[in-house]
Amino acid sequence: MSHTYEKLSSNKAKLTFVIPAEQFDEAMQKAYLKNRGRINVPGFRKGKAPRSLIERMYGEAIFYDDALELVFPEAYDAAIAEFDLKPVDRPEVNVDEIGAGQDLKFTCEVFVRPDVELGQYKGLEVEVTKQTVTEDEINARIEQDRQKAARTIDVDDRAVEEGDTVNLDYAGSVDGVAFQGGTAQGQTLKIGSHQFIPGFEEQMVGMAIGEEKDLNVTFPEQYHSEELAGKAAVFHVKVNGIQKTEMPELDDDFAADVSDFDTFEAYKANIVKELEERAEKNNDVTFENALVEKAVENATIDVPHAMIHEQLHYMMREMEMRMAYQGLRMEDYLKYTGQTREQLEGAYHGEAEKRVRIELTLEAIRKAEAIEPTEDEIKVQIEEQAKRMGQEVEAFEKSLTDEQRAYLADSAAVQKVVDLLKAEGKAVEKKEEVAEEKPAPKKKATRTSKKKAEPKAEEAAETKAEEAAE
Repeated sequence: MSHTYEKLSSNKAKLTFVIPAEQFDEAMQKAYLKNRGRINVPGFRKGKAPRSLIERMYGEAIFYDDALELVFPEAYDAAIAEFDLKPVDRPEVNVDEIGAGQDLKFTCEVFVRPDVELGQYKGLEVEVTKQTVTEDEINARIEQDRQKAARTIDVDDRAVEEGDTVNLDYAGSVDGVAFQGGTAQGQTLKIGSHQFIPGFEEQMVGMAIGEEKDLNVTFPEQYHSEELAGKAAVFHVKVNGIQKTEMPELDDDFAADVSDFDTFEAYKANIVKELEERAEKNNDVTFENALVEKAVENATIDVPHAMIHEQLHYMMREMEMRMAYQGLRMEDYLKYTGQTREQLEGAYHGEAEKRVRIELTLEAIRKAEAIEPTEDEIKVQIEEQAKRMGQEVEAFEKSLTDEQRAYLADSAAVQKVVDLLKAEGKAVEKKEEVAEEKPAPKKKATRTSKKKAEPKAEEAAETKAEEAAE
């Protein structure tokens, strides 16, 4: 058995094989033994007809496909290993010469991981917008703790007001007929939350405990129940109780209740510290991403479609899993968004290609710089992964398969590549673009239509996915 290799392009290879006649004849005999029980020959029971007779009746080509399948894997794997090729798709096989008593000659063309022509990746200068902590963010973070520390108080000396939480009974009807899901008792509703049909909560303002009232509302045109969409309805409601939320004062007592600090000043200072640390981490990630994207932009890669296709399907499976955790099926999501699966895949195609280019570029830099992770660096990756999964490091490490450990070792190597880019890279604060004012034309301007800019397809699809998952 012999084979030769020819590089057709940066991402495609051609392999030529010659299988000795003796070896192919052995494969033909095995193909005969495999198939003789399924071939009808007059005068012989199935499986008893001799090979020579079958070949005279049907032609020896009846065994070619199976014989080729028997010799191909060993020959192909040997060639792939010898020339260190990394196929990314099924090979396309073409038979040149085939027949009993002669050498089998065939070729196969296959897409492989492409060559990467690296451009500049050291000393890159990238523009970034640095995140800073604002007073509004600080106040919003404090407000979260304030909401958690709020207490609910029963109200019995006034009517319902905006922001109150009301306990109520209600019974809905359309044209005097009750409908499914329109009746409940002891329901809790925060006035102003807009949980109910538009107009429902507003009409409850001013009702007293024990008071009953008919509320006239109209279901939205786009409603999940087609029978009720756009219909006028009447809800008979009764107020059983009213509660209000009392917010704590922002003082030392509040700080002691919601944190380990005795003073509000110390509590706030710690929040500022947390937000600044988070902003610093986000800025670091932004810097890393900008450097990687610049290195990818400077590289020349002819990415095989098969790699993009594989990445795209991986992303779709990821998306389906995230939806499943939220109790949403892909079929339902596509129905809600009015898309087909093909349209959704088309929206994510650009992101899939981007991910592949990033992977190939970082891999090429790793090879060019001979970067290999140390055991300590792999250990860091293992510890971080164990932490993300909420497991003890020692137990998690013992549970790792060789494949999982290799993946974490690759992650450590990628981090070293990114660290190399950061060590020699420079971040420049991105300047806001200010539109230059142009003098108005002297002649009368003609009216032009301005088409509103549409978001990128992948961004729109991602937004829809997140909304659906939520």
